[in-house]
Amino acid sequence: MEDVVTLTYNGNEIRLPVITGSEGEKAIDISRLRSETGFITLDPGYANTGSCLSGITFMDGEKGVLRYRGIPVEQLAEQSTFKETAYLLIHGKLPNRDQLTRFSILLNDNSLVHTDMKAFYQNFPRASHPMGILSSMVNAMRSFYPELDSQEEEITLTMTRLLAKVRTMAAMSYKISRGHELVLPRPDLTYCENFLNMMFETPVKPYEINRAAVNALRVFWILHADHEQNCSTSSVRMVGSARVNLYAAISAGIAALWGPLHGGANQAVIEMLTQIQEEGGNFKKAIERAKDKKDPFRLMGFGHRVYKTYDPRAKIMKKMCDELLESLNINDPLLDIAKELEAVATKDPYFVDHNLYPNIDFYSGIVLRAIGIPTNMFTVMFAIGRLPGWIAQWKESMDDPKLKICRPRQIYTGNQGFDFIPSHARS
Repeated sequence: MEDVVTLTYNGNEIRLPVITGSEGEKAIDISRLRSETGFITLDPGYANTGSCLSGITFMDGEKGVLRYRGIPVEQLAEQSTFKETAYLLIHGKLPNRDQLTRFSILLNDNSLVHTDMKAFYQNFPRASHPMGILSSMVNAMRSFYPELDSQEEEITLTMTRLLAKVRTMAAMSYKISRGHELVLPRPDLTYCENFLNMMFETPVKPYEINRAAVNALRVFWILHADHEQNCSTSSVRMVGSARVNLYAAISAGIAALWGPLHGGANQAVIEMLTQIQEEGGNFKKAIERAKDKKDPFRLMGFGHRVYKTYDPRAKIMKKMCDELLESLNINDPLLDIAKELEAVATKDPYFVDHNLYPNIDFYSGIVLRAIGIPTNMFTVMFAIGRLPGWIAQWKESMDDPKLKICRPRQIYTGNQGFDFIPSHARS
């Protein structure tokens, strides 16, 4: 028997099918609502609206569950490499040894950036934010790498180019901003090792690979690899629905991620901690301000739009944060304030009752700072990690035979129709 809900209005009924997901979540299919009733639904922020069917990522905000292709994120963070996780998300399964080797070779072969792109970087104003540069440069990649004859080869190579080159481009932007010589990727280093080496290697001070930093970066990128239909992922899908090339769709995702309410939250955490330090380090005052409904101040890095319990990624990131700080033996007053703030907020009844637990952004900002990543590069680090998810989501939508261009409706609240008035007759 078909599972349906019945909508009644002015004595008329319409039966709407109920769609059930593999984890038991349910949705009302309203695709026939307007054609049969003339009505649309209104859902600001799309908090109750499902935009697609997807087999990539499952999350349960009430239970604190996150899985990639069915595998708990905790297991991936503990046992997987970032390359394996990227392959899993994009191809739907973990790679065998031969597949992983081929994937690694392909990433290595495509890790260099066209030398002409260096001129673009050097002509951005010095004050340009790295996310604006990255979004522009990813879009520009389409000009450097034209379409191939085979669609399958085009998609495979384009996805690999993005995973390989965006990492190189991020390190390149940092080096150029400091006036340093570029450091090329090395075939003998892992994905995470290569990035840190390209960032911090200099002719006068060779970079020594730090295992704790490499592991922390690996976990950071895995935990950020996908997160269902968030703002940036939805942007990638929506822009992609117009059948634009993958570079343009990813560029849109980067632009969306730039926002302080999305990917910029980890940068906002460090800026908040800096503000607390400059005001004497009184973190208790910050907590009291956060409780005051009349005060616009917010504790950045606490609470989440979807998770109503502890963010499962935050638990992993906290463990990684503690291990990294102990390993590096760092003395940083900002990190001290963060640990004190966390200790008080996690026990305060107000924060507990309002589900304002520390989220992944709180700990990831601390981890990136400890590794040595500049604050304005934090969101770029997020973007590198989220690339596999964006690519997987774009690919899934392109493979959907029922794909339609995204075109939301609206409820108009402006002036009602009236005739144009010539300028001489206007009062």
